[in-house]
Amino acid sequence: MKNTKKTKNVKNPKICFDNELYLKLQSENINKRIKKFNNKLYLEFGGKIFDDLHAARVLPGFDPNIKIKLLQKMKNKTEIVFCVSANDIEKNKIRADLGLNYADEVLRLVDNLRALGLYVSAFVITLFKGQTSAMKFQQKLEQRGEKVYIHRYTKGYPNDVETIVSEEGYGKNPYIETTRPLVVVTAPGPSSGKLATCLSQLYHEYKKGVKAGYAKFETFPVWNLPLKHPVNIAYEAATADLQDVNQIDPFHFNAYGKLAINYNRDIAVFPILQSILHKITNKDIYKSPTDMGVNMIADAIIDDKLAQISAKKEILRRYYRAECDFKRGLATFDTLERNKSLVSEVNITDDLLKVISVSRDTAKDSGYPTVALELSDGEIVTGKSKKIITASGAVVLNALRTLAGLGDDFDVITDDILLPIVEYRTNILKAHSTLLTIDDILVALSICSAKNPKAKKAIDELPNLKNCEAHCTYILPSSEENTLKKLGINITCDPVFLTTNLFDD
Repeated sequence: MKNTKKTKNVKNPKICFDNELYLKLQSENINKRIKKFNNKLYLEFGGKIFDDLHAARVLPGFDPNIKIKLLQKMKNKTEIVFCVSANDIEKNKIRADLGLNYADEVLRLVDNLRALGLYVSAFVITLFKGQTSAMKFQQKLEQRGEKVYIHRYTKGYPNDVETIVSEEGYGKNPYIETTRPLVVVTAPGPSSGKLATCLSQLYHEYKKGVKAGYAKFETFPVWNLPLKHPVNIAYEAATADLQDVNQIDPFHFNAYGKLAINYNRDIAVFPILQSILHKITNKDIYKSPTDMGVNMIADAIIDDKLAQISAKKEILRRYYRAECDFKRGLATFDTLERNKSLVSEVNITDDLLKVISVSRDTAKDSGYPTVALELSDGEIVTGKSKKIITASGAVVLNALRTLAGLGDDFDVITDDILLPIVEYRTNILKAHSTLLTIDDILVALSICSAKNPKAKKAIDELPNLKNCEAHCTYILPSSEENTLKKLGINITCDPVFLTTNLFDD
């Protein structure tokens, strides 16, 4: 679509979530839970502690770092304990969105938390059975003066409650010294031993005469939204690889006669967890898995219609992600089929994201691979892979020119800057593709902006690409896809390889 020449003032996007209300309600309810358990609560923190971009996409207006702001609000009574599985350290498990292994991700998270004034008191290496890499990680931390605790497999888990809650079970784990009323137990990813660490601490606290408590902080699924609400189904789409399925919590319904939503793994494990908690505390402190959670998300949704539309868009994005990952050998057929079924369940079509049809139509008409990007005011710009720029590089440049009111003005980047980069890629890197990527274009634009007012005007529009939708008619190289994500662009791709090359450089 043709670029306009008028200057654009980007409108504030519609929002459906009230962060301040959520902070108020969530902190109040956590404080109530702390008081309920005699001023000592172990809070299992699920999901991403930083950059919860899934929630931000599903609930426009949601602050992706709201958990951090919550902890800062309560920092005087809070300390943080980090768990990491010895198995994940040994296998060098990678967090896909950042490319960091779990051990390094723990270090990154701790540095970021401490830089914000939050107190990280200890590290726990869980599921330990002599893994060499885990011992090296322990040594690395201890040489920096950190407190590190080793937790082994719990004898008798999951069915022998008598052994689990004994000196042979949780009693074998060292007690983690904590000093504050709220102990947040978190990790770099799932299956890191957070729950076991919390329960082990409860065992030791009760042995010491401290009637501490346990609770769980999860954002999704939202317990007091309907089972088939798109926000909850978007959670299923996000965890399709884990085969998570939302269900009505039968324990909650039996106890209170009210419908509440939880997911299959929490519901399945609850009878065992309830027995363990009863054995430790000598009472039933929770009647359902939903009771364990502290989740005030639904109360802060101020536009349910917008939330439903946004969640449906995320379900569609997850489907395209699964299609491409399956094509690249990074996802199973079951994961792909699960995502496909969720799209059908919510009755979503490609029309929900206008950029899909625009990119395909443009590619068909022009004969070139294309990326289409929708600006916040609804205008759609396109970029094509031809001459010397990739389609994604072209669409970002065209979008910046449009936002800056430069229209079809191509003087923002001059040949004396572009051509040496092409020569470098061709003669020095010997790259398969000599096309300039998004990163190349942004570097060139940054250089030009020092002396070229048009380039400066264009690059100043970069923040206004955040939350824009884009679709590519081929599978993007991971480097370009990552750059688009860093710009905050919601990118989807058709599951088609652009070349026959087996290696993207």
